[in-house]
Amino acid sequence: MATITPLAPVPAGSTLKPVPGDAGLPLIGNTLAMMRDPVTTLRQRYDRFGPVSWTHLFGLKMVQMLGPDANQFVLMNRGDLFSNHQGWSYFIGPFFHRGIMLLDFEEHRWHRRIMQQAFQREALRGYLQRMAPRTEEGLSHWSEGPVKLLPALKQLTLDLATDVFMGRELGDQTDRINRAFIDTVRAGTSLVRFPVPGLGWSKGLRGRRVLERLFMDDIGAKRAAPDSDLFSMLCQARTEDGHEFSDEDVVSHMIFLMMAAHDTTTITLCTLLYHLAREPQWQERLREESLALGKPWLEHEDLDKLPGIGMAMKEALRLCAPVPSMPRRTVKDVEYDGFHIPAGTFINIAPFFTHSMEEYWPDPERFDPERFSDARREDRVHPYAWVPFGGGAHKCIGLHFAEMQVKSVLHQMLLRFRWEVPDDYEMPLDTRSLPVPADGLPVTLERL
Repeated sequence: MATITPLAPVPAGSTLKPVPGDAGLPLIGNTLAMMRDPVTTLRQRYDRFGPVSWTHLFGLKMVQMLGPDANQFVLMNRGDLFSNHQGWSYFIGPFFHRGIMLLDFEEHRWHRRIMQQAFQREALRGYLQRMAPRTEEGLSHWSEGPVKLLPALKQLTLDLATDVFMGRELGDQTDRINRAFIDTVRAGTSLVRFPVPGLGWSKGLRGRRVLERLFMDDIGAKRAAPDSDLFSMLCQARTEDGHEFSDEDVVSHMIFLMMAAHDTTTITLCTLLYHLAREPQWQERLREESLALGKPWLEHEDLDKLPGIGMAMKEALRLCAPVPSMPRRTVKDVEYDGFHIPAGTFINIAPFFTHSMEEYWPDPERFDPERFSDARREDRVHPYAWVPFGGGAHKCIGLHFAEMQVKSVLHQMLLRFRWEVPDDYEMPLDTRSLPVPADGLPVTLERL
C-alpha cells in the first residue's frame, strides 16, 4: 500500500488539515485503476482516506471530493472558487472548446441566457414533434432476433439529433460524423496527451475539425432562412439588448450539444433497456403504461402521464451516470471539511460513485425504480445525492430535452418490441471514457 503523504502544506498558523493521499504507481498513478473500475477504486479511497483525498490521475495531482456534501459544495460554487473551464479543458478542451460546459462565471451566464431560448417550453414542444416520426422511422428498420443495442441506439439518437438540432439528414456522412463524435469523446482520457498519428489524442483533434466543417458549412443558410431546429434557434437567438452568438460560438455550442444529445442519451437508454430486459416484470409494467396512453407517439403534455417510465429513467441515471466525473480547478484557496485545498488544484466530484453509496442508497446495485416513487423518494435523503445533470449554475441546460427524448424513444420501443437477455447475462461496462456497454449490449428483439 502506497505511503500516505499530504497534498500541500497548510498556511502558517492555520488550523486546517492538509489533504491526505498517495501518488499511486510510478508515472501512471491510479489512472488505470480508475479507468477500469471507478466505483471500487473510489470506494477503497473513501474508506481509507474519507471524502477528501488526492492521487495522480492522467498526469495530474487530483483531489477527489466524494459524496453528496462535496457535490453540493462544488456545484453551488459559492464565491466562485472553482473553474469549470480550467477543470474540463485539461481533458476535453481541444475537442469541445467554447462549449457551454467549458465556460466560466459571467461569460457562462451570458451564453446560457442566450442559449436558454432554444430550450424553452415551446421550443421543446417543437423538437418532440420533429422527433416522434423520425423515431418511428428509425425503429421500423430494426429486425427481430439478435441485435446489439449500443450501435443501434447510437445510430438512432444521432439521426434524431441531426434532424432536431440541424434540420437535415447526414446521408452518406453519417458514419464519418459518428466516428468524429466517438473520437472526440474518447480522446479526453488518452494516456498520451499530445498528437501522435493513430492514437486517441490525434483522432480527437481530427474529429473536431470534421465537426467544425460540418456546422460552418451550414451556418450562412441557417442565419438567412431559419427553421424550427436548434441550429437555427442558436443562429437567431439574441439578448434583450441585441447581442447574438458569433459563428464560431454557434459552431462550438452545436458540437457540444450534439455530443451531449446523442452520446449521453444513448448511455441512459442502454442502461434502461438492459435492466428492463433483466427485469421483465418492469418491462411489462411500463408497456401497459404506454398502451394505456393510447398514442403511438408522445406529445409534450403526455410526458408527465408516464410515472413508471419516469421512475425507471431516474433509476437508470442513478445506476449509470452518463457523465461519471466532473472535474474543476480551484482559482482560490479553498477550505472544505477542515481541509486546505490550494488555489490551482485540480479537483473532481464523482456522480458515478455518489449514486452507488450505500450510506445514502439502500441496496445500491439493485434496479429499483420505486425508490423514486412518491412514497419513498430516496433521492431526497440529500439534495445532491442524485446528480446525473450536475447542479448549480452549470446544471445541464438540456436536461428536459434529455428526459423528453428518452421517454419518447422508450414509449415507441415498448409498443413495438419485447426484448430479453439470457438469465446469466450481466452487461459489462467500458468506463475508459463515458460509460458504455463493452460488448455492445446484445439482446433478442421480438416484434409485437
